[in-house]
Amino acid sequence: MSDSVTKYFENASSSSPIETEQVDSIVQNVIRKYNNRSKVGINKYGTTLEESKEDTIAFIRHLQEEMMDATLYCEKLLKLMNNAN
Repeated sequence: MSDSVTKYFENASSSSPIETEQVDSIVQNVIRKYNNRSKVGINKYGTTLEESKEDTIAFIRHLQEEMMDATLYCEKLLKLMNNAN
């Protein structure tokens, strides 16, 4: 197992509290981006994701569209990397 997985299981089985004094700037940056993205979505759709009344099929379609976009970004990045070499 990786060190992080091993550490996770060690902490999970420990009775002592996990030390949380350290702050991971990478995690904080991602949290900030999620919060900003949430605000954009609320402004665009007029509701939170939690309060959305869309059905399961609609969420699957949204996910599919996002994943399709992700593959396009991957393809573009691969092309850029190949052209750089």
